[in-house]
Order: sequence, then C-alpha cells, then structure tokens
Amino acid sequence: MFTANDFIPTPYSQTLEKGYFQWSAPSNIALVKYWGKKKNQIPANPSVSFTLNNCKTITKLTFEKRHFDKLSVTNGNFSFDLLFEGKPKEDFKPKIQKFFERIENYLPFLKDYHFTIDTQNTFPHSSGIASSASGMAALAMNLMSLEKALNPEMTEDYFYQKSSFLARLGSGSACRSVKGQLVIWGKQANIEGSSDEFGIEFPYGIHDNFKNFQDTILLVDKGEKQVSSTVGHDLMHNHPYAERRFAQAHENLDKLIAIFENGNLKEFIKVVESEALTLHAMMMTSMPYFILMKPNTLEIINKIWKFRKDTQIPVCFTLDAGANVHVLYPENVKEKVLQFIKDELVDYCQNAQYICDEIGKGAVAN
Repeated sequence: MFTANDFIPTPYSQTLEKGYFQWSAPSNIALVKYWGKKKNQIPANPSVSFTLNNCKTITKLTFEKRHFDKLSVTNGNFSFDLLFEGKPKEDFKPKIQKFFERIENYLPFLKDYHFTIDTQNTFPHSSGIASSASGMAALAMNLMSLEKALNPEMTEDYFYQKSSFLARLGSGSACRSVKGQLVIWGKQANIEGSSDEFGIEFPYGIHDNFKNFQDTILLVDKGEKQVSSTVGHDLMHNHPYAERRFAQAHENLDKLIAIFENGNLKEFIKVVESEALTLHAMMMTSMPYFILMKPNTLEIINKIWKFRKDTQIPVCFTLDAGANVHVLYPENVKEKVLQFIKDELVDYCQNAQYICDEIGKGAVAN
C-alpha cells in the first residue's frame, strides 16, 4: 500500500530524448456519490463507481527534450501545446497548467520536456457527459508511461496506483477511471486497501448480477453546467446537512459491499437511487442553492419507477451533477429495457439522443 511520499521518485536510471504514448481512459458513473472535498483533492466521503466502456477519452502525448541555455534555466515554465480533436484548444490550457503545478513534485521531469497533448472523446462534445474524469485519467496514464520508461524497474502496482493518484490531482473522480470494473475511492473502514489518495478495484466478490451491467445515458440537456463541480464541492463546507451526508455515504457503501456479493438487485436499486437524489438534495439545500435537474429529468424518473413497478424488471436510475439520466440494468434484461427507452423515454432527450454503455475495464494503452 503506497502513500503520497512513496510517489516522490528517486533519480531516474534512464534518459529519453523524444517519443510518444497513447492511452484511452473511460468515464465512470458513481453509485455512492462523492460531493464535498478537503484540501488537495481529498474526498470528504468515500465513493464507488462503475467504470464505463464506450464513453472514453483518447489522448496521445508526444514529448521532446528541451535543451536550455544558462539564461533560460531560471525561466522554469511548463511547455505544452493542447489539441482537442486535432485543433488548438487554448481554454483547456489553464487546467493543464494547474495540474502540472500540482503534480510536479511527483513527476520532476515535467519541465524537461515540451509536450503536445492531443485529445479526443468518443462521446459527443458538450453532450453533458463529464470528460474531466476520462481526460485527466488518460493524461495521467501517458505521463506515467513516460516515467516508467525513465524508471523501467517500476512495478505494475506502483504504476497504476500512482496513475490514479495523479489523476485525482487533476480531477477528483478521474482516479476512478484508471482501473475497472468497480472502483472504490476514499477511506472506508470495511474495505481493505481503500485510500483517500487513489482509487482501488473493489477487492471482494462481485455477484454475476453485476457482471456486464448496462448504463444507457439519456442526454436530457447538453448545455454547459450552471455550476462547476469545484464550486459545488466548496458549497459543502458550511452546508447544514454535510456531516450527516458524509456519514450516510459510509453507511451506503457498507450496504453495497454485501449487495455486490449477494446480488440483491432490489437493495441495490434503493441505495443507488437514494444516492442520486441525495446528491441533488445537497445542491438544493446549499447556499447559494441550485437545481440541475430539468423537468424532463423528473419525467424520466417517474417513467422508470412506473415501468419497474408494472414489469418487476430491475432497472433504476442514477444522476451526476447535471440533468442527464443514467439508466442502469443487468445485461439479461437489456432488450426489454432498450425497447422501453425507445418507446417511452427518448422523447424526453434533447434531439432524441442517448448513449448505450456498459461496465468496462479501465484505461488501455493504444
């Protein structure tokens, strides 16, 4: 088990002039929600997520050694270009700059190279699906590939845990996009190896009911989020219900440990839907308060509840910090649920758009 200090490297044994790496990393959907954070991207409560398969970011990192003269050594800036879908994307650069500043202590080679970060998403841009998790995870994997080339003795465990650790410093939930299929982030007494510093794969048994679980994402509203996640997390600091909420997350995670092992879908649905609504309840009761659901979000939720009651098919919803609805269900009811979505839910999606996804295995080198 590693700590942050273990991620500060000793001098590297190899040198590298130039080259490139390419990784894809998926988005993820939290079942127990992370909302509220402490200093240095530490979560106020633990969370657990399904790693997705199809919604991912593909990032190519090209690097070339910088050769300084005596005058420029003192001008120790990071040097990078950022391309999104092949075109320069200046408004992303401050986020990468901040990320590099946070991780420089752990990757001391960052100022030695000029980087070209070329990134693209497999899901539509501005589709309302958070790309910061998949994007930061893909970038972290590439940077760790470079460090592994400089330090070939690095173990696989160290490589993945440090990748998750670095991704978290870019975007908290990105640490859950490094490995699949179920990922725990945050210290939880009953989960061995759990950490606030990085995500770990769920270490216990997973019932067949949860293998190949499906997530169909209904794109209710593709506009910009009214409130950034950072602002939303900060509003938990003086929130009147924060402490009870953090305790509830621990309780719900404990419930899910047993549920994942025994396959009880009824209990799974209760925890997951309660978590989704609690997340939005916290937003509605913060100061300032805000509502990210849209009327169509509520229509979809009510339709899902009616369909489940009428058919006894174990389908449920969860929400991120936005209006879109993630419809979760086991693979063995896929045909019936997709027919229900086409018949009754598509009309509530913007331009009738939805994305079919499923549990995946985490980041992959391309």
